[in-house]
Amino acid sequence: MNPAPGRLRAESLTLGYDGRDIIRDLSLTVPRAQVTAVIGPNGCGKSTLLRGLGRLLAPRSGQVTLDGKPLPRLSTRYIATQISLLPQTPAAPPGLSVADLVSRGRHPRQKWYQQFSSADQSVVRDALEATGMLDLADTPVEELSGGQRQRAWISMILAQETEILLLDEPTTYLDLAHQVELLELIRRLNRDHARTVVMVLHDISLAARYSDHIVAMKGGRIIARGHPAEVITAERLQDIFGLSAHVVPEPVAGRPHVIPLGSSGPAGSSPAPGAAVAAARN
Repeated sequence: MNPAPGRLRAESLTLGYDGRDIIRDLSLTVPRAQVTAVIGPNGCGKSTLLRGLGRLLAPRSGQVTLDGKPLPRLSTRYIATQISLLPQTPAAPPGLSVADLVSRGRHPRQKWYQQFSSADQSVVRDALEATGMLDLADTPVEELSGGQRQRAWISMILAQETEILLLDEPTTYLDLAHQVELLELIRRLNRDHARTVVMVLHDISLAARYSDHIVAMKGGRIIARGHPAEVITAERLQDIFGLSAHVVPEPVAGRPHVIPLGSSGPAGSSPAPGAAVAAARN
């Protein structure tokens, strides 16, 4: 079955900061109702791309469109009901409780004459339950561990109830069990509610396992895109990351699984402990 036409598009997009281009002449149609993972080395433009898609960074040239309309022509409130963005390091005001933070996800859907309703409360509770944060609803955000804080922010994104979710390194600070739990949740949102997800991930094997579509970037450009089995190959990992690796099918679903060998390959000297894994995650 072919995916539905993409609602979110980047067209000849150039983005940057302080006179320096990070993304150059990039075009991308985000597959609708699919999970897309963006991979690539540090500094290649992954986070910059998400900021451009979410209208947090104005293009230097080109444009981002939603349903064919350039984002600057759409109201901020409307965009916030269609697209949610979780940046790498979100910040909450001091003293804000988890429940209050998650409730802010409902603001774009409220009118000046409409108070926080029982329906809103139900959505907030469901979001907290989905991320395992309900027991911490009254806890100030600054008292949470890094992993708990990340799950609180994910709860807020869920409460926003947008069709399109842009997630910049959503597994940051999470241990392996919570990483898998979160990615399973993202996949359920996609499968059960047709959410469109674009997420930046450093763990290439997890990206391959939990995404339908991979976008591989290097130097501000898209090097490859497509199904994980098409994009994640030993040759491409060498090209993008300078990493020698075996890519083998994992035993559950046959998705690509990366076994890093280091920058010099099996014939070279052995890397320092953990160096090969670190290279794959940067």
